[in-house]
Parts: sequence; C-alpha cells; structure tokens
Amino acid sequence: MIDHFSLPVSDLRKSKPFYEAVLGALGYLSLQAQVFDGYSAFGFGDDPDGEPPFWIGGPAEASPEKAVTPEGQHIAFAARSRAMVDAFHAAGLAAGGSDNGPPGLRPQYHADYYAAFLLDPDGHRIEAVCHRPE
Repeated sequence: MIDHFSLPVSDLRKSKPFYEAVLGALGYLSLQAQVFDGYSAFGFGDDPDGEPPFWIGGPAEASPEKAVTPEGQHIAFAARSRAMVDAFHAAGLAAGGSDNGPPGLRPQYHADYYAAFLLDPDGHRIEAVCHRPE
C-alpha cells in the first residue's frame, strides 16, 4: 500500500549515520541520495536496483530553528530474525540513539512479537520487530 515514507530530521550529520547503522543491521543496505535546493534526502531499502521505501531528509546544515516534532510518530521496521532485532538495538545505541525498550518478547501484541525500540537523534520512535517464533 505504501510506496515510500519520508521522515524529517533536524541534523543529517547525526541522523544519516544513525539510520545507516540501525537499518544496515536489518539488511536495508541500499542507500540513495537526492539533493535539492538546500535540502538533502537519503533513501534506504533492501533492493539495490529499486527505489528505496524509507527516506530521511532535512537541511544540509543543522537547523535547530526548523523544529522536528516526533510526538506520535512511530515506525516499525521488519526484521527477519530476533538476532537482527538485537543487532538493530545495539547499533542504534552505538550510533547515538536512546533506548526506548530493550529487545524482548511483547506478548501483549502476540506470543512471538519480539521487538526493540529506540529514539533516533530527533526523538522519533523507531522499532524493529520479528514476528517469527524461535
């Protein structure tokens, strides 16, 4: 249903390496860039020849006056294994993210819902989830 999603960030110098780390841990290695007049965007996906479905974008220079309001935003990325969820969480913490829920089962969603939650450098709530039993 969704062709692509773009998330605004306030500082690409912090957000790009963060998303390279966490999405790389999940196998979303395709990175494409677009530059517009004073605005840059980076796309991530798992098809190196296709259009990436997830993008971050913002001013080329850090711009604290352009507020990013992450409240209520939540993005969950699919992981093929629980080990990938663990790697996502570790990579995110190492790349400057904040813990928003350690890797583990969330049986309130369903018996095999294994997820980890992070806050990116702007405070966006991101998750990696594996629905497979292990």
